[in-house]
Amino acid sequence: MLKLAGARLLQGRDLASVRSLLESDPVAACMVLSRIEAAEIDPVYLSGELWGFGSGFEGLCYSGANLIPLRGGRDAMRAFADRAARRRRVCSSLVGPARQVMSLWSELSANWGPAREVRPEQPLLALSEPPAGWVDPAVRQVRSEELDSYLPAAVSMFVEEVGVDPRRNGGAVGYRARMADLIASGRAFARFEDGQVVFKAEIGAISGTVGQIQGVWVRPDRRGSGLGAAGTAAVADHLVRRMGRRASLYVNDFNIAARAAYRKIGFRRAGTFSTVLL
Repeated sequence: MLKLAGARLLQGRDLASVRSLLESDPVAACMVLSRIEAAEIDPVYLSGELWGFGSGFEGLCYSGANLIPLRGGRDAMRAFADRAARRRRVCSSLVGPARQVMSLWSELSANWGPAREVRPEQPLLALSEPPAGWVDPAVRQVRSEELDSYLPAAVSMFVEEVGVDPRRNGGAVGYRARMADLIASGRAFARFEDGQVVFKAEIGAISGTVGQIQGVWVRPDRRGSGLGAAGTAAVADHLVRRMGRRASLYVNDFNIAARAAYRKIGFRRAGTFSTVLL
């Protein structure tokens, strides 16, 4: 691997420039921009680090539970890969704009590979207006006392989507705490029937202008009934009407049914993400 100078840890003095760059594409940058707005690039509150490349921030990358390269060409990705490879890996995936993710992975794969799975094309979608079609009135914010009922659905979704149990290797307490935090902040939504979750989704990241929907799941015996589309529309409606944000999400290109449902709701393509699961 070619070792380049230039990848550096960004500091508070870089905040204005970094925010300006990320706000030029707020849908793609939502995951990182939400952290920067809250933490002002203090690594303690960022739960990670923000790296820059070049004097004009030609490259930007977030390093935390996920490695998220946001901008930069091949030289920037080489510099970020060099910095990442010189430390113990703590991230579980690479995710973000497809060009940067796949370029960064090509530099890191010799050190971090093989990946469990590479998803090179995931349409990134956005919705600025209230959703079209049926908005499920039974989908609502989950209450704190419903955590134990919500958690099995959240685990099932994670296992289906990522391929591993989030509770493995001592992760049960942390995952439960993550779900409890999403519920407490009003960002977990579900439709309950007879005390059981039949649809769920969360607002995983939220910036001043965009909220990113994640973890969309329908109980297997209720799939094909339209609950997924109507439930997602309800969460998007909450973001657009009540929170004044654009709703966004990204979806696997092979999930034809979900992509059709999101088009029906009114989501339109805003870019392309890639994910490398480690």
